[in-house]
Amino acid sequence: MEGRLANMWRLTVNESKFVETALQSELRVDGRGLYDYRKLTIKFGKEYGSSEVQLGQTHVMGFVTAQLVQPYKDRPNEGSLSIFTEFSPMADPSFEPGRPGESAVELGRIIDRGLRESRAVDTESLCVLAGKMVWSVRIDLHILDNGGNLVDAANIAALAALMTFRRPDCTVGGENSQDVIIHSPEEREPLPLIIHHIPIAFTFGFFNKGNIVVMDPTYVEEAVMCGRMTVTVNANGDICAIQKPGEEGVNQSVILHCLRLASSRAAATTKIIREEVEAYNREKNLQKVKRHPTMAKSEVSGPMVVVKEGHKKSTADQEKAAERSREDVERLNLSSVELKGRKKQEAAASPANFKGGPSSWDPYTEAMDVDSLKASLASKGASPVTKSPIKKKMDGSENTQKDGESSMEDLTEDLGKDGELTLKDAVKPKKKRKTKAVKKV
Repeated sequence: MEGRLANMWRLTVNESKFVETALQSELRVDGRGLYDYRKLTIKFGKEYGSSEVQLGQTHVMGFVTAQLVQPYKDRPNEGSLSIFTEFSPMADPSFEPGRPGESAVELGRIIDRGLRESRAVDTESLCVLAGKMVWSVRIDLHILDNGGNLVDAANIAALAALMTFRRPDCTVGGENSQDVIIHSPEEREPLPLIIHHIPIAFTFGFFNKGNIVVMDPTYVEEAVMCGRMTVTVNANGDICAIQKPGEEGVNQSVILHCLRLASSRAAATTKIIREEVEAYNREKNLQKVKRHPTMAKSEVSGPMVVVKEGHKKSTADQEKAAERSREDVERLNLSSVELKGRKKQEAAASPANFKGGPSSWDPYTEAMDVDSLKASLASKGASPVTKSPIKKKMDGSENTQKDGESSMEDLTEDLGKDGELTLKDAVKPKKKRKTKAVKKV
């Protein structure tokens, strides 16, 4: 105990008088007003349920974990919520490692009273199997730097960690429906905790026998003040808990004044916490997690080969595999070059101004598709075909055959002159064919 007191930092008489005199003039050492709050910064870690809160020079980190345990006998349908604090000598020379001291126990009780007894977290939703399995949620608070007002910073760190925590999803099955199966995050989306309201703690320091009240005291002010009081309220103005340690008495009017200040400040602090949590959830939702069903079986056509860690490939096998892959790549490159050469030869062999079919094309064939012919003529920019092609007659008359031969000759002549003809120009009307036939006779 003597070593602990030797490590404690104490103010001199002049410093303490300076602080009290400044407060009588409604001035504080850091330049704030009596009821001003320090800058609040909230950060989150990569994993669910980790938060880091900085209130001025006070730095606190919170972690939330959960595990399946047996419920209490008096509450078989409810889970549990516990808070543990750790004061490191890195934060303050007066803190010693090992068993938590009085200040650490008091800090945990104040936060536990504000969260658990106010029913902020729905413990009934943590029940998996009534009377046998429930979730036990644990909050670990680590003090990284003691700059004063540890209660407020630790309370906000616990709230931020609880709001971002996700517990694994689990199902009940088996023969008697008594087996609990816990699903990994890759199989099912983790579930958040159900939080009804956000109780926020506000600490007030009393000076000059309770006549001067200060909100959010610093480390220096805590060494001078004669008493303090912590009020836990939510954004709706509901009082969740009040803690007043010390022997210094405070008037009723001062307590009511502190309650009004805390209620007015709770809405702004709640808004800051919610905005930071929503921003963190949006970033997490953008990160896609590959999930696969638990009952899905992989279909493998060949035999399944399992490679153990002890039987790894040697360096010679790896080199052989690399040479084979290089040869395959070279073969693929050669095949692609040959295909390109063939395409160039075919393009060079084909006429550049080819627009029609071969010279032996017969417009009277029955196998000709009318729709494809229309589409090809439309793509060449020719006038649309309105009349259907004349099919070859089966009567066996010589006149019609001669007309067909003469029309083919005319068509080849016209193709040699103009180069482009429509189906209407290729197939001559019946009147002209009749007149030609009459003249020949």
